[in-house]
Amino acid sequence: MKRTAKAHWEGTLKEGKGHLTTQSGILNEQNYSYKTRFEEGVTGTNPEELLLAAHVGCFTMAVGAALTQQGLQPESLDTEGTLTLESGNITGIHLSIIGKVAGISAADFEAVVKEKEANCIVSRALSVPITSESKLL
Repeated sequence: MKRTAKAHWEGTLKEGKGHLTTQSGILNEQNYSYKTRFEEGVTGTNPEELLLAAHVGCFTMAVGAALTQQGLQPESLDTEGTLTLESGNITGIHLSIIGKVAGISAADFEAVVKEKEANCIVSRALSVPITSESKLL
C-alpha cells in the first residue's frame, strides 16, 4: 500500500504560501505558509499539526485494536496530543487519552496505552521522545 500527498509552494519562505492536497481529497489545496506554521491566529495548517493529527489517530486506533484483541469493546477513546517545537526542532510529543471501556482496570488500561505509545505505526516512524498519560472513565 502506498499513500500520496502533494505540496505546492510559491514565493520566499516568510512571504510565500502554498497548499497541500492528499490522495483521499480530505486535504484539497489546504493553505499553509510560514505564518500558519509560526504565528498564532492565522488560518491554515502546518506540517507539525498534520504530523500530530496522524499520530493521535494512529495511536488511538492502536489502543482500540489492542483492547479489542483482549476481548473488550471500547465505548469511546479520546486522545489529545501536544507537539513541542523548539528552535526549529520537534522535541517531543505527549499523548493524553481518556477511555470509556468496561471490564478493564485503570492499571491494565495504562499498560496498553504505554505499549502503544511506543509501538503504533507512527510512533515507530518518529525519532523524538513520546510520552503519554491515560484516564479511564
